[in-house]
Amino acid sequence: MSAQILDGIGLARQIRASLKERTEALRRRGVVPRLEVIVATQDPASVAYVRMKRKWCELAGLESGAFEVDAGTSQSQLLEQIHRLNEDPRVHGVLIQHPLPKHLDEHEALLALGAEKDVDGITPQSLGRLVADLPGFRSATPLGIVTLLDHHGIDLQGRRALVIGRSVILGKPMALLLLQRHATVTIAHSRTRDLPELCRQSDLVVAAVGRAEMVRGDWLQPGAVVVDAGYNRVEGRDTDVGDVHFESAARVASWITPVPGGVGPMTVASLLANTVAAAERAAGA
Repeated sequence: MSAQILDGIGLARQIRASLKERTEALRRRGVVPRLEVIVATQDPASVAYVRMKRKWCELAGLESGAFEVDAGTSQSQLLEQIHRLNEDPRVHGVLIQHPLPKHLDEHEALLALGAEKDVDGITPQSLGRLVADLPGFRSATPLGIVTLLDHHGIDLQGRRALVIGRSVILGKPMALLLLQRHATVTIAHSRTRDLPELCRQSDLVVAAVGRAEMVRGDWLQPGAVVVDAGYNRVEGRDTDVGDVHFESAARVASWITPVPGGVGPMTVASLLANTVAAAERAAGA
């Protein structure tokens, strides 16, 4: 068996094209969708990631801006900026890029951000809406994953899904979105006993544990769907690797996401889609 590829790059490109049409319609009504990012300048990975997001914004017809924080930024300055963004009608989405500098309280910042502008879907308000099945923005990476699965016609109803990872940004909201698709969901993590056996019992495995190539092909049942949401730097490798050992897993799985090119592009596409939806709601569309 050789797995088919869940191509996040191709689908993200399609989503970006559809967003371009929607942003053009909004511009004709005098509304320009805008995403603002709060980012730590001392974190090169965050800066590069935000630069890529801003490029995607431009391609999809959105405007974007950045509020840069560093060792000299106080908590009061950070909260004041968030308050300004909450109140600015020209801003439709705000992303607090993790991680912030250690001296800043990221939890307090997320609490201060209004749910109506939390297009990354990770504030307590947004996550509470997800738990309660209320309307709201869903976490960008899990939303991108279910969008990718839906696009390829992968029916989750009644299937056994395993999420390896329990973060607030990915693991927990991923499990909830899979429950909404009527999957039977198990959450595991790096300390779970008999993790390989749990994987072998699962029709869908979402790996988001942050350990390079932890999930091996012999952990999987034949025909499983494998989603790799991991990005790990490995010394001596030219590119990042996921949490799944791709070569061995691809020989067993029916579908698999590559790293890079799978989950990452879908995360950005979901973030932009949430921002455009926020602009449409503000415009009464």
